[in-house]
Amino acid sequence: MKKGRNDMMRRSRISLLAAGAVTALALAACSSSGGKQTTEGDAGKAGTASTPRMTVAFITHAAPGDTFWDLVRKGAEDAAKKDNVDLQYQSDPDGANQANLVQSAIDKKVDGIAVTLAKPDAMKANVQKAAQAGVPVVALNGGIDAWKSMGVLGYFGQDERIAGQAAGQRLTKDGAKKALCVIQEQGHVGLEARCDGAKDGFPNTEKIYVTGTDMPSVQAAITSKLQQDKSIDRVLTLGAPFALTAGKSVKDANSSAKVVTFDTNKDLVAAIKGGQVEWAVDQQPYLQGYLAVDSLWLYKTNGNTIGGGQATLTGPAFIDNTNVAAVEKFASNGTR
Repeated sequence: MKKGRNDMMRRSRISLLAAGAVTALALAACSSSGGKQTTEGDAGKAGTASTPRMTVAFITHAAPGDTFWDLVRKGAEDAAKKDNVDLQYQSDPDGANQANLVQSAIDKKVDGIAVTLAKPDAMKANVQKAAQAGVPVVALNGGIDAWKSMGVLGYFGQDERIAGQAAGQRLTKDGAKKALCVIQEQGHVGLEARCDGAKDGFPNTEKIYVTGTDMPSVQAAITSKLQQDKSIDRVLTLGAPFALTAGKSVKDANSSAKVVTFDTNKDLVAAIKGGQVEWAVDQQPYLQGYLAVDSLWLYKTNGNTIGGGQATLTGPAFIDNTNVAAVEKFASNGTR
């Protein structure tokens, strides 16, 4: 009798397991081919913070068509998805107009502001006004020497002077003779610091100013300079699109100059891999956007600040033919 009861109990357990397996298969079938399908929007909500919805104004000095800012924005958007943040992205390369965008964000009573400070004199009054109004502000990408005086909580980016010095030292190491440093936006403190830093590390560096929003004129200006001065053997640009254009200028001028640059995008990474550009100084723009938004969420939800009163550096680092393959897969995703 005892053996019979044991057999019955064993058969009962097997039946329950089988029923459970059938149920699981049925549920799996429903989720994959029937019932409510998982939408792209649902997938985006996976892992989203359960904290109350907050609004962040993300205000940059991006010029139209500059793909560098696509990477910054992608990082900000990914952090916003994770943190349950309504991200309001706006940009204007004019300092006064960018400052007006900050004022608009204050008027809308947003929960936080992430802002670039490429033109700090134009931005200071309104950024301070935001801080005084109790709106937490973080800075990114530009204004590393100015953010503390404005009541900003933290800064995410690279020290452009140090990055420029690293580029200059690399030029010296590479055996360059003369470099042309191409500045695409006058009045931008970060771009000036890059070229000044490059001159620190490589004294035979000359600046040229171009209008970055007019790429044909950029190409013509670099071509003309290379034709006039045959001693230039390096063209140092300060953004990926300008490096690619400089490559065309080198061909137009029948010059043997090599192109090096700051910053990357998908096409620039391919150009390094193909040998059209020697190297790029990488400041990890995706990371700047991500950390700026994430830091505001942390501050609002847990009172955290990042950096201990110092800038959180995201660069510089070099991408060249020795490590471009490791970066390439991420560049194809639009994050490097």
